[in-house]
Amino acid sequence: MKIAVIADIHGNALALETVIADIKHRGGADIVVNLGDCVSGPLWPRETMEILHRLGAITVRGNHDRQVATLPLETMIASDSYAVQEITTADKNWLGALPQTVMPVPGIFACHATPNNDATYLLERIENGGLVRDHEPAVSQRLGSVNGANIVLTGHSHRPDLLRTKGDITIINPGSVGCPAYNDDAPAHVSESCSPHARYAIIALSEKTSMPNVDFIAVPYDHEEAARRAADNGREDWAHAIRTGYATPA
Repeated sequence: MKIAVIADIHGNALALETVIADIKHRGGADIVVNLGDCVSGPLWPRETMEILHRLGAITVRGNHDRQVATLPLETMIASDSYAVQEITTADKNWLGALPQTVMPVPGIFACHATPNNDATYLLERIENGGLVRDHEPAVSQRLGSVNGANIVLTGHSHRPDLLRTKGDITIINPGSVGCPAYNDDAPAHVSESCSPHARYAIIALSEKTSMPNVDFIAVPYDHEEAARRAADNGREDWAHAIRTGYATPA
């Protein structure tokens, strides 16, 4: 079985279209799993929702999906408020109804961040203002129990990564489809993929081993058009991140 894993699209319809085309070019996938944060950002939230509805991926709710669906407009950050004003009420309701966790196939557990918290990094810790891979005991503690799963899919940090715990669970983060870098302020830190590529992963399962074959894929797309879109919507920080894969100084 082949599973395509996407995450953290953040309204970048151009990047999403390129990823979908690349999946097809590589022979397709039996299922697509979307790890959330679908539309938040100054790009194409409405168009992204239209693509996702056609795609029919198995989707979990990210922290920004939850915020877009539930927070009062006046309390939202700029990226969420732009998205919620562009999408339909039906789209907003769809985002709010997404599950926090799901098992798309037996043995695989999917969540946006950690199983119990959609805004806590699973694989990373903050160090010197950036994200670094955390030690395995800390990762396993945040993971907790995922009964019946030997593979865990996670997003949120926008950083492609793979870790096998001492409990023989393979944790996979495919990276971000549409947002290669960002600043966060709670606490202050950056996440940087250091290139503009759209990222995703393809997992191949085998009956011979519990460890999957994992391809981390980075595909070029017209990121300059996406950067112009962000700049036109008043977000030079996003434009810089999309063009370079690096966050602007806080």
